[in-house]
Amino acid sequence: MKKILLGFGIFLLIFYGSISFNEAVVDRIVAVINQEIITLSEVEARMGPQPKETQPGNRLGMRERIDEVRRKILEQLIEEKLIDQEIEKSGTKVTNKEVEAALEDIKSRNAATQEDLKKALAKDGLSLEAFKKQIEKKLQRMKLINIMIKIESKIGERELRDFYQNNIDGYRSTETYQTSHILFRIPQKATLQEVREIRRRFQKVLEKIKRGEDFGEMALLYSEDASAKNRGDLGYFKKGELLPAFEKEALRLQIGEVSGIIRTDFGFHIIKLLDRKGGDPIPFEEVKEKVQADSYDKKTEKAFRQFISTLKEKSVIDIKL
Repeated sequence: MKKILLGFGIFLLIFYGSISFNEAVVDRIVAVINQEIITLSEVEARMGPQPKETQPGNRLGMRERIDEVRRKILEQLIEEKLIDQEIEKSGTKVTNKEVEAALEDIKSRNAATQEDLKKALAKDGLSLEAFKKQIEKKLQRMKLINIMIKIESKIGERELRDFYQNNIDGYRSTETYQTSHILFRIPQKATLQEVREIRRRFQKVLEKIKRGEDFGEMALLYSEDASAKNRGDLGYFKKGELLPAFEKEALRLQIGEVSGIIRTDFGFHIIKLLDRKGGDPIPFEEVKEKVQADSYDKKTEKAFRQFISTLKEKSVIDIKL
């Protein structure tokens, strides 16, 4: 039981991951798989509330995004339907004991009592028995996949080292960097002429820095950001925590180097990279177990996709969405 849950936990996301967005629709058939249908209401049931459109100009982009989400969910439902049909053919079963063990595992991981679980399910309009039926279906799918997909769990040392080298970016220590900056804000409704004037004044500050003026002093005197009191020092950040345009320029610099003028939603910036650390590869021996797990997961995913592809090839699938 435990082996099934852990070995194919990755597929829970494929089969049961919810994706947000929804709107009122008229129900209709959106796919036929070997004479079994999938309706639009089934697709919509996997989608949460649609965010409200705050700007008319976003309407087209939002529509495209919702349509893309629907297509992804429909693809998931088709794959589930194919597996369920294979379960029917093979007679794959799970026992009540396995269902109860899975239920206890769910309660344990959520530190929930039976009553807590019932209350949580009731909020979603589910009874405990209906939830058990869902668990049974999930376990059947995972059990079938365990049977159909055979992956050698023992991976040789050389293969592991090759995987480590080929995916080295996934085994680096966390990289952080420290920056300081000088900011000239651009008013929200500034005219083109006003923006040009702000940039012209900012260019004079940059020229002072190039002539040898202290960056911290210039930040203290001219920056319109709260960090001015710290001589422009913003502290340390991990990758992805700052604005993309700001981060891209900061990470292009050498330690101690000063950027030119860049623009973000906040205004014009001059950036100085103060420090950068981490980001080095973690020695293989320290991450060997993770490398082995990642390599196994990748092989499992590849085998699963091949299994689904085989099911599709021998099936009649008519998509109407």
